[in-house]
Amino acid sequence: VQLQAFGGGLVQAGGSLRLSCAASGSRFSINYMGWYRQAPGKQRELVAGITTVGSTNYADSVKGRFTISRDNSKNTVYLQMNSLKPEDTAVYYCYTRHPITGLGYWGQGTQVTVSS
Repeated sequence: VQLQAFGGGLVQAGGSLRLSCAASGSRFSINYMGWYRQAPGKQRELVAGITTVGSTNYADSVKGRFTISRDNSKNTVYLQMNSLKPEDTAVYYCYTRHPITGLGYWGQGTQVTVSS
């Protein structure tokens, strides 16, 4: 599975960005897709996830500000990020996993930088 992420960049605090990630080359049905992030010196953490039927989960730190969505026909997941804060600065990674084995797949990461 190849995951290609787009949409990172530099934005001022309070601004918005939209990330997208397309999955291709999968030999299995893509179910769960999600976004993780890793800030310098910190562990990678879950930001948001979504299943094929639209069930979502979010990190407490982004609830009410970020929205995850997906287009199943395109195997694409989106992350709309509003009211961005400097602490949201990180490399954001797209993620999916095999529905049976649980083996995870990661995208290449996209940098999000929020200036104060």
